[in-house]
Amino acid sequence: MDSIWGKSQIESFKKKGLNIRTSTNTTANSLSGVFPLFWYNKEKGADTMMNPTMFDPIALDAWYSDENNDSLLQTELEHYLQNYYPCFSLQPQRRLFQTFIQGLLSPLERKSIEPIALHFSGEKYVRPLQQFFTRSPFDEQPLLDTYQELLSRQIGAGCGMLSVDDTSFVKKGKHSAGVKRQYCGCLGKTENCQSGVFLAYAGDKGYGLVDYELYIPKEWFSGDYSKLREECHIPEEKTFATKNQIAQRMLNQVIKSGRFQVQWVGCDAAYGNDHGFLDGLELPEGVWYFAATNAKEQVFLEYPQQSFPETKRGRPRKHPVLSNGPTSVRDIAEDPSLPWETVVLAEGTKGPIIAERKFLRCFSGRADGSQNYVKPGEEIWLYLRKYADDEIIYFVSNAPADLPAGEPDRAATLRRPIEQCFKECKSNPIDDADGNQTHAWDNCIYSN
Repeated sequence: MDSIWGKSQIESFKKKGLNIRTSTNTTANSLSGVFPLFWYNKEKGADTMMNPTMFDPIALDAWYSDENNDSLLQTELEHYLQNYYPCFSLQPQRRLFQTFIQGLLSPLERKSIEPIALHFSGEKYVRPLQQFFTRSPFDEQPLLDTYQELLSRQIGAGCGMLSVDDTSFVKKGKHSAGVKRQYCGCLGKTENCQSGVFLAYAGDKGYGLVDYELYIPKEWFSGDYSKLREECHIPEEKTFATKNQIAQRMLNQVIKSGRFQVQWVGCDAAYGNDHGFLDGLELPEGVWYFAATNAKEQVFLEYPQQSFPETKRGRPRKHPVLSNGPTSVRDIAEDPSLPWETVVLAEGTKGPIIAERKFLRCFSGRADGSQNYVKPGEEIWLYLRKYADDEIIYFVSNAPADLPAGEPDRAATLRRPIEQCFKECKSNPIDDADGNQTHAWDNCIYSN
């Protein structure tokens, strides 16, 4: 097979005065994040080990390799992909799988099937590679299981966080699986795009994407889309599920697998405001949610006394009268009687990273009925973090009352890596891969 690095890319790396040497002690499992390399900077004159789990696309752009080292990189890739060979019953499938992954990691401008096949295998392999995704009878679940096993060996130890979030990918046309005009987070507006739900793990040893699912909008399950569903190879048995339902199912499955040591389950406000989503999480003992919420979320600072005063006329009262009502978390943030506490989150290169927080015990507020009645729920933690630009992020957690104050600081930090995963994947040329069919989505997590 041809080199995964083109000569033009290598030359651009040389101009930057950077060199790369392959580590001599790499293993077959070392590529679950990125190739383990020694990064040599001529200006600094020192070798630094780049952690394969902490993938840095900026470092990727700075790589250069001569032809000898490039062949070693190719060998390492082939060794790594052998972990997935048992997922395929036929030798040609393994070769096509390797060709496609090699293409995703290459400097090809377009990462669709035809350019990859033409560049690495020749014209006669274009159709076989297309059929590999459309007609090959391999099961995708073993691929995902293998990927998760490899990733968990690298970063799955310790008390980490499984974090769920969704992101969108701008698309042109109407023939990509699940595409529609919908809110696109990366653009901040409604646009024609695909949207997917992703699950990531973050811990002391690194972070990485764990699971994924393409979101299929509800209208795609109508009769008007029957032909398009067939063309995009959407399974007949697939039914509509909201993003929150998808996220809940993925979280429960990965937690049940036991592959990752989990202390926290994290999510942004789109999921954290959904009490049904939080209540439906099947969390074992010692695992708690740490969910972002918005400023309008209501909580009770004290558990209210409840009474049913007698009514002389009309219908009996449906809801009890509460001795004290709920308070929005925005009001708590602005309440001077609950002062902010300054904390050092970490030591940065330019000094300590400082934030302010409020951390207090309260009771959740749950809507009951259609009259905007809010009743008290379980006892929870409310965690507010304010940054230097006065941005405030709100979190709720069902962690126990004896939780050390420093743990929410850590949990709030662990929520960030999934956003970093999105940033890295979208800045990586891999995102140019063709996503017209559901199978195209199924390859992305293994290559990233």
